[in-house]
Parts: sequence; C-alpha cells; structure tokens
Amino acid sequence: MRYTRRDLLKATATAAISVSLPATVPRRARAQSTVKIGTAVLGAYTLSASVLVALEKGFFKEQGVNAEFVPFRGGPDLVKAVISGDVLLGLTGSTDILVFREAGSPIRMTATQADGNDFVLVGPTEGTKMAELKGKTLGVTRIGAATWVFARMAAKAQGWDPERDVKIVGLGGLDAQVAALARKEIAAFVWGDYGTVTETQGRTKLILRMDTLTPKWIASIQYASEDQIKKSPEAIRGATRALFQALRFMKQSPAESAAIIGPKLSWTPEVVRAAHAACAPVFSEDGRIHVESLRAMQDALLDAGSIKRRLPLEEHYTTEFTPVRL
Repeated sequence: MRYTRRDLLKATATAAISVSLPATVPRRARAQSTVKIGTAVLGAYTLSASVLVALEKGFFKEQGVNAEFVPFRGGPDLVKAVISGDVLLGLTGSTDILVFREAGSPIRMTATQADGNDFVLVGPTEGTKMAELKGKTLGVTRIGAATWVFARMAAKAQGWDPERDVKIVGLGGLDAQVAALARKEIAAFVWGDYGTVTETQGRTKLILRMDTLTPKWIASIQYASEDQIKKSPEAIRGATRALFQALRFMKQSPAESAAIIGPKLSWTPEVVRAAHAACAPVFSEDGRIHVESLRAMQDALLDAGSIKRRLPLEEHYTTEFTPVRL
C-alpha cells in the first residue's frame, strides 16, 4: 500500500513536497519528470529525516532532480513500488536487500545511509525484561520487514522458537505500534533510531539493543531496481547526492534541521534533538558499502532462518553511485 499525498497530510499535518526543476539544471541529472523517493516507514529518523531536509533545502533541485517523498507502511510495500518503477529510490532497513534478493526481487543496494544497527526492542514505561516476553506478542511494521527479522533474531537469542514461543504481528507505523502497546495488545515492539523518539516522549522503555546481537551491521540503505539503475542512473546519482547533502547539513546545522524535521513528523524539538544525537554519529559520510558488514548480516540471517540460501554478495549491490563526493 502506497501513501498518497493526502495520506501523508493526514498523518503528519504536512503535505508531501514536490520540487520543481530550475530553468537550468546541472548536467549530472537532467530529470524529465517527477521521481519518487520512498521510505519503508515515515517515523524513522535514519530514513525520513534526510529526505525531508533535502526537499526543504532544495538539494534535489540543485542536483537537477524533481522529487516527491512517499512513505510506506513497511519494507515489503516499498520494494513492490521500487520494482514496479513507481519509486526511483527506496530507503529502508538493510536486511531488506538480503531478504528480497533471495526472494528474487531485482533490486540492488546503491548506498549505505547509516552504518551500525539502530534497531531496538522497546516495551511499556514501567519496564519489561526480555525473559518476560516469552509467550507474548511483539509488534513489527510488516511481516518480512527488517523489524520482523530482528524480532525473530531477538527470540532466537533467548533460545526460543520464534514461531511458537512468541507471536509476531505486523502493525504498520510508529503510532500504531505505540497505540497497541498502550492498549496492551502487544508486550513490546521493534523500532529503529535506538528507541530515542518514544522514550523521550515518555511512551516506551528500552528492553534490548539489537547491536548487542550484531557487532557488524548496516542500519539503513538506499536501493533501486536493476531496471532503473540501467535506465535512470543520472537521476539516481542526483538523488543520492542530494540525500548526502542533507546528511551533511544535518550534522552541521542540527538546530535548523530540527526546525524542518520536527513539524513534518509531529515531533517536538526535544524529540528531534534526541534522535539526532543518537543517529547522527552512524550516518554514512559517503555512502560507501562495507561488504564485510553485508557478509555478517547474511550470516546472521541464515542462522536465524530469515533467509535459506547464501547468494553471492556482489549480486546485492552496485558501486556505481558511491563513494559520494560533494
């Protein structure tokens, strides 16, 4: 399911933003029509923040890209839109590239958005221990998404069977997860951004950091379909440069960035600052793809049963667009 501009307006009290081409555009990316930049979810700082800043500051326009932002309900929905050509560039949790490639999806990672592992398992504010979750229900964005993979990994790390000892349900975005937790329909849920957003809001408490299970990892990535990599390399290159301009700006001007991001995500300045403090250190400087981290991820997913076979790593990515030089 793709969020329309009206859906985004309802969800965030802001409209999706479309940037027009200047009269003269850089020869790097002379876009002929609007291209869509998609994220697996809206309320994840490592995914959405750079897109929002790039649009507001005109970085896509500088790179000759006429861009529109379209958030989705999870990685599986996003990948369908990328494969169909409806979305040019997708930003998502890194496990998607391994899971979806194994399933036969013709996509390739084009850049690293954030290194490390920013996913966590969070529960109610009164506190919950991991051992208390056996037999309980855990929330994720969608079955098959990165959050689902980590919920299974967390269960397996306890020696549990993720099919029998916990129930994993797909609930969609962050607001749905928090609401289900408040109603006690779930005992915990998996999210990114180190859990800083809901914890700063006083709505959750950390149970488990997933980076304790994954010493080498990639938090989030950018990817495109193999078809678009062939047909629209300059548009992808321009969009990628714009996103890394935004990441650099966010590090250099956190206060101005917070003023842009906060209203779009309905977050207070305090929440944005907390998310920025946690996530900015892991944002990639140039999008370089660390193959050793992909290998460690592949090993972990095989061990967890999330993928069943070891495909050659070079089939998962392209180095055509990295390292990004601004």
